[in-house]
Amino acid sequence: MTKKEKFKTFVTNRPELVDYIKNKEHTWQDFYEIYDIYGEDESVWKKYSEGNIDRADPIIELTSLVKGINIDNVQKYINNAQKAINVIQELTTKKPGSKVPTMPPKTPRPLTKFFGD
Repeated sequence: MTKKEKFKTFVTNRPELVDYIKNKEHTWQDFYEIYDIYGEDESVWKKYSEGNIDRADPIIELTSLVKGINIDNVQKYINNAQKAINVIQELTTKKPGSKVPTMPPKTPRPLTKFFGD
C-alpha cells in the first residue's frame, strides 16, 4: 500500500478533517504534509479531533446559505433562461402552413474552371 493510499484510509477514519477543508483553514496538501512527517501519531492529530470546529446544525447551515442568495440575481437568471427556452422553442416548432425553403442542389465546379472564368 502506497503512502498516498494509507493517507486516504487515515482520512476516511477522521471525518473531522473535512471541516477544516470546508472552512478553508487547511488544504489536503497541508494534512498530507503533516501525515508525511508525523504519520498517524495521535499527539499531532489530537488538536484536529478535539472539536475545534463545531459541527453546525444543518438548519443553521441552510439558513446561512439562503441569506447569501441575492434574489434579484436569481430572478435575472430565471428570466434569461426562460428567454433562451422560448427562442429554442420558436426555432424548433413548425408553424402550420409554413414551408421550409429548399435550395436546388449545387453542382460541383469543374476542376478546370477558376474563379474569374
